[in-house]
Amino acid sequence: MQFKISKELLEQIEQLIHQKNDKELEVLLNDMHHADIAEIFDELNIEEATYIFKILDSEITAEILLELEDDVREKILHGLSAKEIAEELDELDTDDAADIIAELSQSKKEEVISELEDVEHAKDIVDLLRYDEDTAGGLMGKEMVKVNENWNVLTCVKEMRIQAEHVTRVHSIYVVDDENRLKGRLSLKDLLTTSTKTPISDVYIKKVDYVKVDTPNTDVARIMQKYDLEAIPVVDEMGRLVGRVTIDDIVDVIKEEADKDYQMAAGITQDVEAGDSVFELIKARLPWLLIGMAIEIVASFVLKGNEVAFQKYTTLIIFVPLLSATAGNIGVQASAIVVQGLANGSLKEFSKNYFKKELIVAMISGTIISLFILLFHSIMYQQYQVGIAISTSIIVVILFAATLGTLVPLFLHRNKIDPAIATGPFITTTNDVFGIIIYFAIARLILGF
Repeated sequence: MQFKISKELLEQIEQLIHQKNDKELEVLLNDMHHADIAEIFDELNIEEATYIFKILDSEITAEILLELEDDVREKILHGLSAKEIAEELDELDTDDAADIIAELSQSKKEEVISELEDVEHAKDIVDLLRYDEDTAGGLMGKEMVKVNENWNVLTCVKEMRIQAEHVTRVHSIYVVDDENRLKGRLSLKDLLTTSTKTPISDVYIKKVDYVKVDTPNTDVARIMQKYDLEAIPVVDEMGRLVGRVTIDDIVDVIKEEADKDYQMAAGITQDVEAGDSVFELIKARLPWLLIGMAIEIVASFVLKGNEVAFQKYTTLIIFVPLLSATAGNIGVQASAIVVQGLANGSLKEFSKNYFKKELIVAMISGTIISLFILLFHSIMYQQYQVGIAISTSIIVVILFAATLGTLVPLFLHRNKIDPAIATGPFITTTNDVFGIIIYFAIARLILGF
C-alpha cells in the first residue's frame, strides 16, 4: 500500500519531538522506508527535521539524505558538523557520497573528507569529484566486482566474495588484464558450471558495452536504454576500468532531463521548483516573456499597417486569433516530435523523408482546417472571395509553421543548443509574426487592397 502522510501522523511526530521522546520516535520511524521519512521531513520545519535526523541511525539517515529535496538537504547539512556529515557518507556508495560533497562549500568539503574513516572510500570520492557531473565519470560509482583474466575460476570466486562485501548489488562481473584494462564480462552461469581450475580467459565474454569517463550522461542513458542494461562499465582514456553506472543513476538523469525539457518548453530558462523563492521564479520565467513581448510588438505593427484592409474587409481581423493559435499549435506539435526523436535517438539529423512526411501531415491538416473555415465564413458572411483568401492563408501558414517547427530544433541540435527551446514560446511567437505577415500578403494578393 502506498505511503501517505496524514495530519494525525504529523501531529504525533511533532508532539514526540516537543516531548523529546527519542525512543518513541525511533520506534515510529524505524519501520518506515527512508523515502517516506524524507517525505515527512519536507512537511516539518528544519529544526524538527534536524532533530529527527540526529537521533536516527546513520544507515537510515544516509539514505534519507539522498531522497530529500535539494533545499531541505542543504539546510540539514548546514546544521551538521563535518564529522557528522562524514559519518553519513561512510554509509553511502561513492557516487552518492560524491554528489552530496559536491553541494558543500570548498572549505566544508575538505573538512568532511578529512573526517572520513575509510581511507580508500575517501580516495574514491575525491577521484569522482574531478569529473563533470553531466558525464559518465560524474555518474559512476567505484563499487563493482572485477576479476583478472589470468585467474582460474577458484581464485575468481574467492576474490569475488571479498569484493562483494563492499557492493550493495552485483549487476555484472567485469574482466580486466594486469593493467586494469577492461577485457570483457563474466557470466555467473558459466562461473558456476565450469571447473574450478579453468582459466577465466577461457570462459569470459569478450563483447561488452562500455562508456568513457567523458561520455555525456544523456548518451549513457540512451545506450543503457537501447541495450536494456542494468549497469554499464566506465573506462578512462587508456581503456582502464574505473567504475560503473547503474540504472538508478540513469533514472535520475532521465527525470532531470524530462523536467528541464518540460520547463524549457514552457519558456523557463533555468531549473526551478515550486519551493524556490519569488526572485528565482521571476528570474527563470521573465526572459522569455520579455522576448515574446518584443516579438508580439512586431506583430502589432503588422496589424497597424493593414488598418485599411480591416475597414474594407472586417472579417479579416476576426480570424487573426484563430490563425495565430493554429500556427502556434502546428509549430509546437512539429517541434515536439523532432525534439522527442533527438532525445531518444530515433532522429539524429535532418532527414528528407521525415521532413516530407511532416509537410504532408501539415498539408492534409491545413486543407481540412481551411475547408471548415471556408464553409463557416461562406455561411456566416457570404463573402466568398474573402473566405478563399482566409482559407488559402491558413494552408500556407500551417505549412510554414510545420517547416519552422521541424527545422529549428534540428538547427539548434546541430549547433549544440538544447532543441527543447524550440518547443516553447520561441516557436509560438515567431509563428505569430510570420503567420500574420503571410496572412495579409496572401489576402492582399487575392483581394487587391
